[in-house]
Amino acid sequence: MKLTRIAKALNNRMVKPWGMELAYSHLVIRPESRLDWLKNLRIRTVLDIGANTGQFAAKIRSILPDAFIYSFEPLRDAYASLLSEMRQEPDFKAFNFALGDKDAKTLIHRSAYSPSSSLLPMLELHRAAWPHTDQVGTEEIEVRKLDNLDLDLEPGLLVKIDVQGFEDRVIAGGRATVGAAACVITEVSFQMLYGGQLLFDDIYHVLREMGFEYGGNWEQLPNPHDGRPLQADAIFIKPDNAQ
Repeated sequence: MKLTRIAKALNNRMVKPWGMELAYSHLVIRPESRLDWLKNLRIRTVLDIGANTGQFAAKIRSILPDAFIYSFEPLRDAYASLLSEMRQEPDFKAFNFALGDKDAKTLIHRSAYSPSSSLLPMLELHRAAWPHTDQVGTEEIEVRKLDNLDLDLEPGLLVKIDVQGFEDRVIAGGRATVGAAACVITEVSFQMLYGGQLLFDDIYHVLREMGFEYGGNWEQLPNPHDGRPLQADAIFIKPDNAQ
C-alpha cells in the first residue's frame, strides 16, 4: 500500500545512519554491512581448503583485500582454472593436492559438477536432489596433512573448508593449525550425502572441543524437492575474537 511505502521511507531516513533499513516491518542489515563481522576479526591469512576454480578465493579477496590466501585444490583441471582466476593476485599461493588425516595418494570421485567431487562416494540423496552432480569417474590425487605443511601463517587466521564430507579428516590432519584460527567456515551436512561423512552435530562437537563457538551460517542449501536444509557453510569463531 502507498501509506506503507511512505512510512517505510520515513523510517529508513531515521535508521539508515545506523547501517540498517526497514524491509516491510523488519529491520535488516544493509548488504554492504553484512560482512563487517568478518572484517572486524582482523584476518591476515586465509586457508581456502577445497578451492575448486577460485570462487571463494575471489570473493574473500574482495572482502579482505590485504589477507594472504593459500588455496588447496586436488583436481587438475579445477586447479588450472584456479591459477587463471587468481593470476593477478600477488598475495596468493595455490597447491594441487587435497588435505586429510594422512599423507597418501588416493582416488577422488569426480562429479559432472566439479564442486561436488569428493574423496567419499556420493549417495543417492545427493544424486536425487541434484541430478547434474552425478559422479562420472575417478582421478588419482595426492592428500597431505595440513599440520605437516610449512606455511607462513600470520596471526588472524581464517580457515575455510569445503570438501564434500571430508571435513573431519581435514581437521584431524590439521588440529594445531585449525585450532589456531580466529574463524572456521566449514561446509556441513544435515543428512548423509556422501558415504562415511560426519554430519553437522559431529563437526559441531569437534570444533566446540577445540574452543570454537558456533556463529550461524554463511549460506544454506535446501533440498529443491521439499525445501529441507541439506547443507550449510557453518561459521565457528573463537570467543576471544567475537565482536
